[in-house]
Amino acid sequence: MKFKKLNRILLANLFLFLVGTYYSYGQSNKLPNSKINGIQIGLITYSWRSMPGSAQDIIKYCQQTGINSLELMGNIAEEYAGIPRMPARPKRNANLSDEEKESYKKSVEKAREKQRLWRLSVSMDKYKELKNLFDQAGIEIHIVKFSPAKWADEEIDYAFNTAKTLGAVGITNEIGHDACKRLGKFAEKHEMYAIFHNHAQPGQPNFSFEEFLAYSPNNMLNLDVGHYYGATGKHPNEIIKKLHSRIISLHLKDKTGKNDIPPNKNEPWGEGGTPLHDILKLIEKNNWPIYCDIEVEYDVPGDSDAVMESKKCLDYCKKGLL
Repeated sequence: MKFKKLNRILLANLFLFLVGTYYSYGQSNKLPNSKINGIQIGLITYSWRSMPGSAQDIIKYCQQTGINSLELMGNIAEEYAGIPRMPARPKRNANLSDEEKESYKKSVEKAREKQRLWRLSVSMDKYKELKNLFDQAGIEIHIVKFSPAKWADEEIDYAFNTAKTLGAVGITNEIGHDACKRLGKFAEKHEMYAIFHNHAQPGQPNFSFEEFLAYSPNNMLNLDVGHYYGATGKHPNEIIKKLHSRIISLHLKDKTGKNDIPPNKNEPWGEGGTPLHDILKLIEKNNWPIYCDIEVEYDVPGDSDAVMESKKCLDYCKKGLL
């Protein structure tokens, strides 16, 4: 009887051990998920610029924060694929001689030419490998920020081909007439989107997003609601309602407004005036398929890091939606 009782205890303990092991394994391998009430909250990897930035690092940060969708900075993808490096920049405020300045300029020009030739010859195999790496981690790359408006035509083709290989819907570039005229045609050719980002341009007299969108039906917006609010003082929901069908993604950040003191300043989320919760609720209410990407641009506190701050931003989004 004692032997049978001992066996039952051992079997019970073994069962509890196996359940615990399975649960722990499941928890440690849980895929990130930052989709809230149907809204895809993501992040531009520029947010983690102060941290080591390899593709493997980015995946680790996504796992730490729970973020599963990215606007990927192009340099991260290209470095994974083996692009020749640019020369190290001189230290800020370095007192360079004319000869040193000229030497650095020539080394940059030489490196850019090497990069151009590399882009025209590189196989897409490394980018397929990179996509598989992110796919296995449960992370979507929805946009790649190449900013290629001033590249050669063949390099722009490369940018769109690379973005498509990575599973993105398009590439991003700063808004401007020349860029919108040029990249829209390439977007049409590749059946993708040229997605344009704003800084303070909406605060200029007579500024109109429609002028830039008119160059191509494949021109879309990456509306930075923080920069928009900081430059205009206007509620971003006005322009989102008007142009929602031409908006692929938002950059979410908190800033002071145009007439605040100080004006147009990046702040930790909840300390500025950008009505982020209102914006997210508008997207939720209308079920618009707009990516809402966190951008950590305020100064990271000394007792924190950019990954911890991006997690705070994600929690702030959840607070506004749950």
